[in-house]
Amino acid sequence: MFTGPVTRDIDDVRRFQTAARSGVKLALAAGFKSPLLITVPHPKYPQAELVSSLGALLPLYTPLNVREEEKSDKFEQLGIMPIGCENLLELVQAYEASFTVCRDIGETGPERMSPPNVARYVQDVFDGGNVQVDVTDNQKVIEKEYPLMAAVNRAANQVKEHQARLIRLEYCGEGKIENTYYLVGKGVTIDTGGCDLKTGGHMFGMCRDKYGSAVVAGFFKALDILRPKGIKVVGYMCMVRNSIGSYAYTCDEVITARSGKRIHIYNTDAEGRITMLDPLTKAKEEALKAENPHLITIATLTGHEVISYGLYAAMMDNGAAHYSFANLAALGPAKKSGWARRMQDIGDIYGQPIEISRLQPEDFDFHKAECEQAHLRQGNTKPSVQTMRGHQTPGAFLIMASRLDEHGCDSEQPLKFTHIDMGSACGEHPETSFPNPLVTLVAE
Repeated sequence: MFTGPVTRDIDDVRRFQTAARSGVKLALAAGFKSPLLITVPHPKYPQAELVSSLGALLPLYTPLNVREEEKSDKFEQLGIMPIGCENLLELVQAYEASFTVCRDIGETGPERMSPPNVARYVQDVFDGGNVQVDVTDNQKVIEKEYPLMAAVNRAANQVKEHQARLIRLEYCGEGKIENTYYLVGKGVTIDTGGCDLKTGGHMFGMCRDKYGSAVVAGFFKALDILRPKGIKVVGYMCMVRNSIGSYAYTCDEVITARSGKRIHIYNTDAEGRITMLDPLTKAKEEALKAENPHLITIATLTGHEVISYGLYAAMMDNGAAHYSFANLAALGPAKKSGWARRMQDIGDIYGQPIEISRLQPEDFDFHKAECEQAHLRQGNTKPSVQTMRGHQTPGAFLIMASRLDEHGCDSEQPLKFTHIDMGSACGEHPETSFPNPLVTLVAE
């Protein structure tokens, strides 16, 4: 297969990925059993071999439920010949294992991957490996320690197999720890919208509303295999089901978060931000004692992000909207570190571009409470696509509601925080996903 032109202004390394994917699809249709993939290196694209290999493997994923019922290998084997990348095979194996875990969780239906089943799957995946798994399944503990997460799952709790789970993952690399990362993933196994019910077919595909947590699990699978030194990574998978029923949470409730902030609920279909909020606060408490910590939330959060950026994830670092190289001290902690820009550069190199979005002062003003009962309002009564700056304001909400705003550039203990809205970055449902930003996170 040929990539076509690769040196025009509109070309990038994904030309190699597309060509490899098309070649594998052609080989499958022709009945080949053991094809060999060879990618000719290109000086403009240092990761072309890896990118094309990941593209070739995409059509070979078999859904979890199919694998559990029947023999599922599409090829007897796929050969990959490294030319310019010495550790290509090791990287491909790590990435593919990472993608398999991510897709198994993210794409499988809401019953097979209910919160308890996700917990069991994750425990099995990391059994005997380098990742420690702890599952909080006591609903009383969740109600006390993570009250907003519990509220989202309140209706679903009436069914045992739909009860919430908080899954904590931890990887600690060899040697002196120089950087600590905390990843908090949204894990809504099916989003009905709750009492603000999704209608007109908009519920279809909402089994993928757990892809934030799926990316967290997939990232840890790569850590388990590659074993990078000098870093510690903690992940929280916030597994809930946003059901509708007689005990469902509703608008007009005022719920006190783990942080002590009182949150006024406006829209039960804005459940993702409050599902992650209390685990984020817990992660913040841990981060205050950690070495060079960076907190990250990952979520398929808003339709606004989708209409803004399409199939690309958007990153928002904490801090003022304006970069000022003349006065770096004025930047927020994450923005000062340049993390989003570095991730964007890595994404371009590895064929998974990411967009940078920015927080503005009005994003914080938007979430100030409109009544004395609450400190903050969760959102408004409109869908995000009808809300000005509809994907930026949730990042500001998470900062204020977790009290991360007390750890900005002017504090004694600044904390880096980045909010990643995946939107529809896992692709068009029900096609097999290439979830953005998993490749970039692993590469970083």
